[in-house]
Order: sequence, then C-alpha cells, then structure tokens
Amino acid sequence: MEHIRTTKVEQVKLLDRFSTSSKSQTGTLYLTATHLLFIDANQKETWILHHHIAAVEKLALTTSGCPLVIQCKNFRIVHFIVPRERDCHDIYNSLLQLSKPARYDELYAFSYNPKQSEVERVQGWQLINLVEEFDRMGVPNSNWQLSDANRDYKAAICRCSQPLSGFSARCLEDEHMLQAISKANPTNRYMYVVDTRPKLNAMANRAAGKGYENEDNYSNIRFQFVGIENIHVMRSSLQKLLEVCGSRGLSVNDFLSGLESSGWLRHIKAVLEAAIFLAKAIAFEGASVLVHCSDGWDRTSQVCSLGSLLLDPFYRTIKGFMVLIEKDWIAFGHKFSDRCGQLDGDPKEISPVFAQFLESVWHLTEQFPQAFEYNEAFLLQIHEHVNSCQFGNFIGNCQKEREELKLKEKTYSLWPFLLDEQKKYRNPIYNEHFSQSFAVLEPDTVSFNFKFWRNMYHQFDHTMHPRQSVLNHVMNMREQNKLLEKDIKELEAKLGHRATKEETDAAFTKEPLRSVHPVSPVHKTLECFKKEQPLLRANDCIRTIEGANAADNRYSEYMEELSKTEPGMVSLEYGVARMTC
Repeated sequence: MEHIRTTKVEQVKLLDRFSTSSKSQTGTLYLTATHLLFIDANQKETWILHHHIAAVEKLALTTSGCPLVIQCKNFRIVHFIVPRERDCHDIYNSLLQLSKPARYDELYAFSYNPKQSEVERVQGWQLINLVEEFDRMGVPNSNWQLSDANRDYKAAICRCSQPLSGFSARCLEDEHMLQAISKANPTNRYMYVVDTRPKLNAMANRAAGKGYENEDNYSNIRFQFVGIENIHVMRSSLQKLLEVCGSRGLSVNDFLSGLESSGWLRHIKAVLEAAIFLAKAIAFEGASVLVHCSDGWDRTSQVCSLGSLLLDPFYRTIKGFMVLIEKDWIAFGHKFSDRCGQLDGDPKEISPVFAQFLESVWHLTEQFPQAFEYNEAFLLQIHEHVNSCQFGNFIGNCQKEREELKLKEKTYSLWPFLLDEQKKYRNPIYNEHFSQSFAVLEPDTVSFNFKFWRNMYHQFDHTMHPRQSVLNHVMNMREQNKLLEKDIKELEAKLGHRATKEETDAAFTKEPLRSVHPVSPVHKTLECFKKEQPLLRANDCIRTIEGANAADNRYSEYMEELSKTEPGMVSLEYGVARMTC
C-alpha cells in the first residue's frame, strides 16, 4: 500500500478507443493493493489487475482533463481522462510501481486466497503428476529410464541447447549421447536433429564457439533447419501487430497490409510447420527427433509441445492439455518470469513465446474442430492467468526456482479451478472417436488458412462488430435446445395430467350414455362447422396469402370442402380441426 498515493478519484471518464463518436462513461476510479477499479454511473465495474499492466502512459493535458492510457498484457487497452493533472500524476506513478514488483513475494499469487482449505490446496497441486504421464507414455522401458541424477540441480540435461562446436571443435560426449538416442529406437537407426533457428543465425553463433552439429561427426543423423526467429524478432512483430489492430479507421487494404508487414502470421506458420515436420518424422518414418535452438527453452518448447499435440489425442483433451503445458513448458524450464515480465527486469527478455503457442493451438482447433475437447475460451483463460500471476503454476523461470519459492506451499494451482468450470470450456462438437482415428493431425499450412485471432486481440473491445465463431453459435443453439426440451417435457406432463383427470371424470359421470357407438371427434368438429356456416359470408372464408391469388389459396379449398353436405365417412385428408364448437 506504500505505493498508493491516491485511492479514489471521481468524475473520471473512460473512453472507447473504437467508438465513432466521442461518447464516454463517467465514474469513479479506485486504486487497491491488487487492482485498478472503475465504476461508472450505471454501477458497471471494470477491474484491472496490476500484474496485467504492461505499460502506462500519461499524455499531455487537454481542456477536458489529463489523459491516462493503460496497455495490458492480455491486450486490453483503457483510456481514462482524469479531471485534475495532480491526481493523474499520482495514479500514473502508483501504477508504475504496482505493475513492476521487485520481488516474487509481491506477486498476487502470494496474497490470493480463494477460501480453500489446506487439503484442497495440496490436492490441487497433485492433480497433474508427470510420473504418471511418463508411465502412460511407456517410460521407463528397456531403452529409457527415469533418473533423479539431477535432483540437486547440479547437472545440465537439456532438450537441448546448441552444441559448443564452433567452426571445428567436436564433443565426444555429445556424439555418444546422440548415438545412444538412436540405438534406443529399435525401428529406425537414423535420427533427425532439428535446429529451430534460421541457418544464418546458427552460423553466426559459430563465431562465439557455439553453432550446430557437424554431420561429418555423426554417422546416424539427418540435420534440418526450420527457421523460427528469435525472441527479439517476435517481440517486435507483436508490437507491429498491436499497432495495426489498435488503429481506428483503417481501410481493409491498410489493415491487411499492416497485418502482413508485422510478420506475425508468418511466424505462426513457421512454428506450425516445424511441429508438422517433427510429427511426420515420428509417425511416418519411425525416426527419433532431437530438437534444439540457442538455449532450449523457447522455440524447442513450442515445437515439441505442438508436435505432441499433433501426435497424441490425449493432449487434445482438457486434462491432457494441462499435462502438456506442465511437461513441455513448466517442467522443462521455459522462462515464464522473464518472458512475461513478471518482475521489474530487462525488457529485452520479454517475448510472446507462450502466446504464439496458444495461437498455434487455436489455428489447429479451427482446422480440426472435432478433434479438440476444449474451445477458444479455454485457451484465452490460460493466457489470462499466465500473465495475471494469480496462481503459482507460471511463476519463476525454472523448476529449481519454483521449489526455492515453495510455490506449492504458499500459492494455489490454476488447474483445479479450470476443471471446476470445464463445462464452459468444453467444445460442443468434440468427437473422441474422430480425434483418435488420426495417427497424426496434418494441418494445411497454405497461407490463406492463417487468420487474425480477433477474440484474442479484441476480446475487451465490446463496441466492435461481433464476429462470433461457429463453435459459439453451436453452444448457444445447444443451450436453447436444452431449454426447449425442458419446456416440451413440462407441457407433456401437464397434458398427461389433464388427460388422466378427464378419464377419471368420465368414469364417474352420472349422465346416461345416449349411444352405444362412440362419436368421432372429427365428426363433432364438422358438425360444429356445419352449424356455424350460415353465420359466415363467403368472402370472409377466403384468406389469401401474400403474393398469391384466391384461386391458388388452399384455405379456400378447405372451406369449400366443409360447405358440402356431410358425408357418411369422414376423411382426414385435409387435416382440418376446430378447437371449440
């Protein structure tokens, strides 16, 4: 609370960045220890978590007040007009401090209390067990075994980083390791080494004594570059994308041109193509694949997790996707703290690596909507909490750091909360048999299959024309169908109750029977029509449908038929009925 200079400011205006008019909402702005809160005149609340704030900008003073623009990591942008410049300055300085904590224990996860017992907290962390996951994968076996040799985090077993080969050096241990991996595959003696970097970048690293494997020193490898750019290029690309989608009044040509210039979808395409190469090498050639980049915790996580998603239908379920993130991102040491800017550190380390992974998964769900148990909302919710620091799963840069922070003792896991609400994250057209029928998903990476993810980058811009996905429409229709089915059952129950009552009343009636033979209900109906016919004029009986003449009107035929002398046999051909006589 020591960073909060002003806790409440009244008569603050909230602007809509995409509104064609100058309309704004006036309300009160509150600053708490964890959130920024705006309540408008209609009592509508807008909550912004401090850890979601990526940047705060105080603009020049205007006649209406002092503008304050807040950009969030979940791509929300809010534009306030604060009446007094002094209040705006206090809010601005407070948010700069609150959004960039210096220590881990200042993050929201360490103060968040969802009213769970200690037992529930422990069970939440035990929900995902990677030992069980390896057992599901058939490990350990005769060729692979689980090892705790790195239990003290003194060794460095990676997935892996680039070799220290330079221009001419070689590492016998590295060569023996790759030989062992190759021999562990009984179906194929050669293996692929996939370098996720552009070849030019890998060659430049040779000058620093690093680089990539020399095929002459490895008799059993096939080398492949896939050309995914580094974290700095990705950060710049996202910034260009946000500038384009945040500009108001762009023409279609300007928007599409800006989208192409950002290179964002081109990078998504490169990541997916690398994952497809990996999946096909395993599924169709039976070859083992070693994936590495410069460090082994960014591009390798993207490619390996997406490759697993293409190969294994388990990871396309809600529980399986949680396991995949725990295995290939959290346990393997993706630097969530640095890449998401959790603490006040080097801004050059921030990069949307995990967001690219989620967007790649979204593109897969668009191409194979029946193959995934989860929907778009599930991916968006995970992205929300990767940046919120509300749960302990994504805090820290590696497993060693997380254990030192005692996250399982001091914070809560995200996964049980998502599972409790999995009904709203379930894909209504998911088909388990369809998903399992594929040995490997083979997405089409032709350029027109990649599109702008509107619900990621504009999910908070409610005044924009809604572009709901097909899945959202299906879910809404399914809910409506359920309500209609419920109404039908209630009506059927009422009709059944009424029929039972009428039968009971008929059984106890004292009126003597006038005829042994029951009278047809239709006969009664026609008698009613016959009695009322003199009261009707011919012109009143003929109702024409718009766009048709009287001669073509089927209702006139019905009335002509009814005007005839009542036949001895009643025909139901025309389906005419009268409710009352």
